[in-house]
Amino acid sequence: MSIHIAARPGEIAETVLLPGDPLRARFIADTFLENPKQYSDVRNMSGFTGTYKGKAVSVQGTGMGIPSISIYVNELFRDYGVKRAIRVGTAGSIQEDLKIRDLVIALSASTDSAANNLRFGGRNYAPAAAFSLVRKAWDSAAAKGWKAIAGQVVSSDMFYTDDPGEWKLWAKYGCLCLEMETAELYTLAAKYRREALSLLTISDSLITHELTTAEERQTAFTRMMEIALETAVS
Repeated sequence: MSIHIAARPGEIAETVLLPGDPLRARFIADTFLENPKQYSDVRNMSGFTGTYKGKAVSVQGTGMGIPSISIYVNELFRDYGVKRAIRVGTAGSIQEDLKIRDLVIALSASTDSAANNLRFGGRNYAPAAAFSLVRKAWDSAAAKGWKAIAGQVVSSDMFYTDDPGEWKLWAKYGCLCLEMETAELYTLAAKYRREALSLLTISDSLITHELTTAEERQTAFTRMMEIALETAVS
């Protein structure tokens, strides 16, 4: 058993969905999985395993930020043999044509975090998604007639910054949105030779200042969840 998940061997599927919010993890398990069983409640960071279309799928909360997701993804890959990890999270738009509730498929992730600078001795590393999962997610969205936008995202270490306009430089170079975890997920997937993908729903806009509610972020972004599950079992 790992320190922060504490599941027994065999309780976690080879494919895991990773919402930051543990309440979103419970919602996904209760809404979409058949016969979900909770394997972890350590620090209330819930984890569940069930089946979707007859295939085993787990869903594990990760908390917010690179240090938090790093703990859970390291343990999932290293201690439980997880082969595919799909983040299902929210993000803030930094492009005018990216609207509230739009779906983003993160091809790669820039970051202002120092984590990879520490890993690579000051060298720049470019974390990217697994193309196999990108293609499956894109095809799943198209099959349902749902629009998805694919591109680069930004994983920021700071939610509240001293410079409220610093996102504009990222936007100038084509980044779609800000979130806080994808760069670490993709880096760890590369380290462990696993597949990873980040699917994001736009929950707010730094341009228009529109916001969604906490309840909506927890339970209403079901298109993202469905595409993640279809990707997981295809």
